[in-house]
Amino acid sequence: MNIADLFANLLSPPILLFLLGLSATLLRSDLEIPAPAAKTLSLFLLFAIGMKGGVSLAQSGLRYEVVATMMAAMAAAVLVPLWSFFALRRRFGSADAAGLAATYGSVSAVTFITTCGFLTQRGVDFSGHMVAAMALMESPAIIIGVILARRFATVSSVDSTSASAKINWSHLGRDALLNGSVFLLLGSLLIGFVCGPVRAAPLKPFIDTLFPGLLALFLLDMGIVAARRLGDLRAVGVSAIAFAFLAPLINASLGLGLAALLGLPHGDALLLVILCASASYIAVPAALRIALPEANPAIYVTLSLALTFPFNILVGIPLYDITVTALLGR
Repeated sequence: MNIADLFANLLSPPILLFLLGLSATLLRSDLEIPAPAAKTLSLFLLFAIGMKGGVSLAQSGLRYEVVATMMAAMAAAVLVPLWSFFALRRRFGSADAAGLAATYGSVSAVTFITTCGFLTQRGVDFSGHMVAAMALMESPAIIIGVILARRFATVSSVDSTSASAKINWSHLGRDALLNGSVFLLLGSLLIGFVCGPVRAAPLKPFIDTLFPGLLALFLLDMGIVAARRLGDLRAVGVSAIAFAFLAPLINASLGLGLAALLGLPHGDALLLVILCASASYIAVPAALRIALPEANPAIYVTLSLALTFPFNILVGIPLYDITVTALLGR
């Protein structure tokens, strides 16, 4: 891939539909994807990725390389929230820094799915266990963010040990580990793994035929949703906006280093990089709403959805692809 492909990516149907969604909201069109339809689209995409990943994992087996990749993904899910929190704590305070740390330490399933579509369109193979790696990266950052917020909170009459006791671990565990997207993804991954390529074959035409078109429609909806958050940017400040663009680049560098260390092939390397560079705007807000209500969602949701997500979709994916080719030679 060369620099020209960075711009050519903007002319692919899914990206053009994402831009159409952005334009519709900014121009105050009444274009809208009904909420039930948007939910159906997201469920199908998660199911399709999970099934394809499970089938691929059944074919490859749980080799050392598979386990090492998933361990590296989990390590990234720990390192990213740690550096993010300590870099942001003085500027935003413990609660909001923890909210951002959890958001940027977790992952965006939509960005991952879009990257899978990008690789498929280019005819680049990737391994099924990368889906499992994505699922494993969802939760650690949420738990670490909440622990850091409680540990470094300014408490007048209660020490940090008592503050830590305020964490409702049952709610946190349920929202972090059993939210719908993670559950469906892991469930369909397991089903694909158990069925294998032979028994899953009847579903293959259904998944392969519908996936590109439904991904494009889903990105149309995501463009509409992202544009609606742009008005909140006035409240977050310049330093927060800068973080929304710098964090994915820094985190992508971490993913690139891990990919080089593991010797991953091109498709897997790009997926690990995008997992590190992406930021959650679904699983994390759902969990933090209960576990860390003092964190301001106008900050962490707005930055991840209105800035980091479009940046990764429009520029990041092809940019990281170029970098993987240039630095890893794959």
